[in-house]
Amino acid sequence: MRVVLTLVISLCLTLAAAAQALQPGDTIAISVYQDPKLDRQIIIGPTGTISFPLAGRIQAQGLTPEGLEKTLRSKLKSKYTMTPDVTVALVATAKQEQEERPRFFVTGEVGKPGPFLFTPGTSVIQAIAMAGGLGPFAARTRIQIRRKVNGVDSTFLFDYSAFEKGEEVAGNIELQPGDVVIVPEKGFFE
Repeated sequence: MRVVLTLVISLCLTLAAAAQALQPGDTIAISVYQDPKLDRQIIIGPTGTISFPLAGRIQAQGLTPEGLEKTLRSKLKSKYTMTPDVTVALVATAKQEQEERPRFFVTGEVGKPGPFLFTPGTSVIQAIAMAGGLGPFAARTRIQIRRKVNGVDSTFLFDYSAFEKGEEVAGNIELQPGDVVIVPEKGFFE
């Protein structure tokens, strides 16, 4: 029983350490007590590295904030008369950053309904394309864009068929964060 308990505790500690390991996209705050000009927030790059003044490029991926503190301290030691007091704090994980980004939603008769990351300039036709295009039973002439403006719901209509023919290009409006594009199913007589 003690062996199983020891294994469970070891596994939990290993998982906790891995959960704290820095990853690309994480935002960290670095503070150097002796030199406040070096204080900054940094996003860990896609290669897992950061660049820090007086220390150069450092591999941060896989290190804990405490491990990165030690690495920075050792690289900065030769630049100061005393060993610098370095603090590294995890401000936001890449996952948190991703979750906080604005989104729009596409639902109904499309290939892949769901939330999509908002990029300024995204139009209705682009949103439908991102959602896998119209499904075989989509009501192409009755697509709705729902938007909340100052607490009031607004609905815009988009006619995909007319847009394809070049007749109604004005209906292809730019989306805003929080917009919902609804592609209804065809009616019985459509």
